[in-house]
Amino acid sequence: MKACVGMRYRLQMDTKMDVAAKLASLLNQLNTVIVGKQAQVRDCVACLLAGGHLLIEDVPGVGKTTLAHALAHTFGLQFSRVQFTSDLMPGDLSGVAIYDRGQQAFVFHPGPLFTQVLLADEINRASPKTQSALLEAMEEKQVTVEGETRPLPSPFFVIATQNPLDQLGTFALPESQLDRFLMRISLGYPDRAAERELLSGRDRREMLTELPALLTAAELHALQQRVLQVHAAEPLLNYLQDLVEATRSGRWFLQGLSPRASIAVLRTAKAQALLANRDYVAPDDVQAVLPQTIAHRLTPVGDAGRGAVEQVRAMVAATPLP
Repeated sequence: MKACVGMRYRLQMDTKMDVAAKLASLLNQLNTVIVGKQAQVRDCVACLLAGGHLLIEDVPGVGKTTLAHALAHTFGLQFSRVQFTSDLMPGDLSGVAIYDRGQQAFVFHPGPLFTQVLLADEINRASPKTQSALLEAMEEKQVTVEGETRPLPSPFFVIATQNPLDQLGTFALPESQLDRFLMRISLGYPDRAAERELLSGRDRREMLTELPALLTAAELHALQQRVLQVHAAEPLLNYLQDLVEATRSGRWFLQGLSPRASIAVLRTAKAQALLANRDYVAPDDVQAVLPQTIAHRLTPVGDAGRGAVEQVRAMVAATPLP
């Protein structure tokens, strides 16, 4: 009996070490392409491990599209890229049914949505009508065309890039669509050392073509299931609920978080814990992912002069730890 228990323990430890090594290799490969942005890269990996969609918002030229390409290559998933423009129509995403004279029937031609990773580049340059075409795909992992519902490949992720709203030719994403993104991150300008590496190193587009796939779809699914198994203790859940209730108090934000958002925070915190090689969620995990997971869902109150991210951090500082 003791031998069986010892063997089971060793198998669990070996599996834990294998997962830690796999996740470390994922992060290392991404950090060779996106230099000086380790925290943002970690957030992106946590988002995909949690099974969520990712919104990357920043000015042009800081590496948003490169990061999305690197994620798709590294995770080993089928990839499509759509450049969103003001004349893009919903059918350009989902596909259309065209009459085939030979078959004497309408034949469906799938659009770029039928992929495992969709890079929606500059998503806020498309009209609200086209943006809304993504809602069913992001939430239900299916699309309805000509009255017929068609499932999308599994897994299905949307990695969207967005330019600041004060730039010409942009449309604000509706709240319902923002709520479908698990996380929103911003890359920002590189520091001096990182920019020197970009200037003196290899072309990033050339590096992308050589990136090996470090996961298969089955391995990614196994990691996502492992995220769900990460333990969240009662005091941790109480702390999370305290934070959610603080968003609903009216002191910090006009409207509070929905239950869907609180579930999203917990799922992302579990992914963050797994990346830290832990099988339980700590308050630090919640704090690490909270601004990126909820700020895009909230509107600050008052004239404190803070944006949503700064307001979230101020709220966290005012909420007692468990």
